[in-house]
Amino acid sequence: MTRWLLAVGVLMPLYGAQATQEPEAVYNRVCVACHAGQLPNAPKRGDQAAWAPRLAQGMDTLVQHVTQGFKAMPPRGLCMDCSTEDYQAIIEWMVSKPG
Repeated sequence: MTRWLLAVGVLMPLYGAQATQEPEAVYNRVCVACHAGQLPNAPKRGDQAAWAPRLAQGMDTLVQHVTQGFKAMPPRGLCMDCSTEDYQAIIEWMVSKPG
């Protein structure tokens, strides 16, 4: 019984770390405030020209910019309950063309 509880205790955090929120829901809750055109330097969803130079920096750099803040981007993008996996999924969703 003790070994079983130990195994569950070790595996539960791993399961939780892989779960992500729905990117569109997070975008609509937090990101849209800046990325729907209100801030001219915040790339809009699906704007391939605006996203290209950012993507060229690599996903790790983009996630770091979101988590630490970068230029006008506030730390964590004001999403205090987002994980690294959430940020990556949201970025990928924002890069995709609507439709």
